[in-house]
Amino acid sequence: MKRQELGLNIIKYVALFIILLFLLFPLYWVLMTSFKTNMEAYRSVPTFIPAEPTVQSYINLFTKNNDFFVYYKNNFIVSGATALITTVLAILSGYALSRFHFRWNAWVTAALLSSQMFPVVSRMISLYDLMNKMHLINTHPGLIFALTAAMLPFTVMLMSSFFDGVPREVEEAAYVDGASRLQVLWRIVTPLVKPGMLAVAIYAFLMTWDDYLHAVTLIQNDALRTMSAGVAMRYLGELSYDWSLINTISIVGTVPMLILFFFFQKYMVKGLVAGAVKG
Repeated sequence: MKRQELGLNIIKYVALFIILLFLLFPLYWVLMTSFKTNMEAYRSVPTFIPAEPTVQSYINLFTKNNDFFVYYKNNFIVSGATALITTVLAILSGYALSRFHFRWNAWVTAALLSSQMFPVVSRMISLYDLMNKMHLINTHPGLIFALTAAMLPFTVMLMSSFFDGVPREVEEAAYVDGASRLQVLWRIVTPLVKPGMLAVAIYAFLMTWDDYLHAVTLIQNDALRTMSAGVAMRYLGELSYDWSLINTISIVGTVPMLILFFFFQKYMVKGLVAGAVKG
């Protein structure tokens, strides 16, 4: 019996190692390519370890490519604002969906769920037309509003599941003490769902940070582009690529996400799992 359990454990860990290797290899390849010269990156027989490691691409990025840091700054502005607005709206909407049950409640939930079934590209034409009529094309507010609208269906349902897990007796006790509805929400209920708030904020920030389709559709002004759209437009040529520089940009662009996951991963996982099983 012990041998059988040992054999199963070995198989399990080998399978996990293979899966981990498969998932992390692209990141390893990007990192190694960033330390190669562009000539070595173009070799027909690829090298898994740089033959002559160099940091020239990093030096060039920080000294010659000022446009990249404009995109980098725009990414932080758009992602941070989207995460903040999405979290506030998700708290208000999720609380309403959890506490105010009316005849159309099920239809609202179904509409939120069904909105996740359609690909983003299917709404780009109508979104562009709407933003153009509101004079929000080529503006950060327009991009932030579009991204917030894309994040809200999932985040509202997530926050609603957290509010479902808060006993109503807690709110009733606050009402007895004379608290208003908003006071109950912000001072009593919201502190009890902090894992959900953090999960919503991180989810919105991560999804916005990697967004390409909204950014490339709604922003044509180079000075306002976010990183994914800016890098694609400026650094990916039609005939040849500077693969070393592009992979260096990818590494630098990944650093904020790695830091975010390093500090908040357990809270995000806890929030998503807790929200999935409550209610």
